[in-house]
Amino acid sequence: MKSFYHYMMRYRGAKQPTNQSMLADWMFDDHDFPKHSTSYDEISRYLEWNIPFTEATQVFDMLWEEYITNEN
Repeated sequence: MKSFYHYMMRYRGAKQPTNQSMLADWMFDDHDFPKHSTSYDEISRYLEWNIPFTEATQVFDMLWEEYITNEN
C-alpha cells in the first residue's frame, strides 16, 4: 500500500488552488510530515497539532476515505 503522502501528491500544484491541493502542497513543504505513514491516527494527530488551514482536518477525512477505497 502506498503511503497517504504518496497518494496525495496527485493533488499538488493546481493552477486554481482547492482545499485538496492546498493540503497536498503543505504536506510536500512540511519536512516533518509523516510521509511514509499509512496510519489514520498518526496523520490525524499530526494535522491536529500542525493544522495548515481551518478546513484541513475535514479535507483530510474526506481524502482518507478516497485513499482507503482506491489503495485497497
